[in-house]
Amino acid sequence: MSEMRIRKRPKYLDFFSIVFSIQLPLPGKLSILHRLSGVGIFLVLAPLLWLFQASVTSPESFECFALLAAHPLAKLLFAGLIWAFLHHFCAGIRFLFLDLDMGVDLAAARRSTMIVFVVSLTLTVLICWRALL
Repeated sequence: MSEMRIRKRPKYLDFFSIVFSIQLPLPGKLSILHRLSGVGIFLVLAPLLWLFQASVTSPESFECFALLAAHPLAKLLFAGLIWAFLHHFCAGIRFLFLDLDMGVDLAAARRSTMIVFVVSLTLTVLICWRALL
């Protein structure tokens, strides 16, 4: 019998197995959230522009928009969109610094990751504080 060689095949990893089963370091999670927030902002931009356009066409449409925006789920959605924008913005600035070879060592990368999370969440709370009350 000839000797059979068993090759290791590459393992297919879908998105959910990466996020939930593989222990990514914090900068890896930041990178994934940066991409997801960018996609979310892109997908929601057209409906938000349409809502804005509809709200400024007449006083009646503005009142309809105000009623829609006063709903707690709409407030939560808007807060999530604000966080996505702020997170994407802060992480983008971090990635610009990394492109300039600033903060690429492990300790600085972890520290800047924590700064991005803290700043984006703090700014979200400060901006949404009055609207969520």
